[in-house]
Amino acid sequence: MTRLGLNAPNLITLARLLSVPMMIWLIISDRFGTAFWVFVGAGVSDALDGYIAKRFDCRTRLGALLDPIADKALLSSVYVALGIAHFLPNWLVILVVFRDVLIIGGFMLIQTIAAPRNYDPLYISKINTAVQILLVVYVLGRLALGIGDGELTRVLAWLTAATTVLSGVSYLVRSARILAGAEQAS
Repeated sequence: MTRLGLNAPNLITLARLLSVPMMIWLIISDRFGTAFWVFVGAGVSDALDGYIAKRFDCRTRLGALLDPIADKALLSSVYVALGIAHFLPNWLVILVVFRDVLIIGGFMLIQTIAAPRNYDPLYISKINTAVQILLVVYVLGRLALGIGDGELTRVLAWLTAATTVLSGVSYLVRSARILAGAEQAS
């Protein structure tokens, strides 16, 4: 298994990726309490796999690819499920998913055209991810406890939208600069 890069952190990441269908099912089946705790567990697993990989120096190329895929798959799927269930506005779901598709497409284009290498996430992207997670935790927690929809959901939705747009534009600018540099170098 080690030749494949399947070590403990990567197996934890794989488990997070495999939790995506369960999260979707839990949300559309109105099992919000369980969905909340599975989502929290996924967050803990994300921190745990990163800690183990760094602490015990068992980072792999597979892990570097699998971790962001698992994160994006989980978060995007939860947004889509909450949108389908009418707990998040459709325009926000489309915005969040479109940004992720844009980032993935830009990354693949850069890897194809420019010199392939890893790029660190932008600071605004980290803020955006935190706000997206906060909105999901709040909505799932509110639903699990049977608390009515309040103004905080709308505030978090607009904050998520603003950071999503800023993050998407920032990635577009960075990608354009990288690609312009690649074309000039040719």
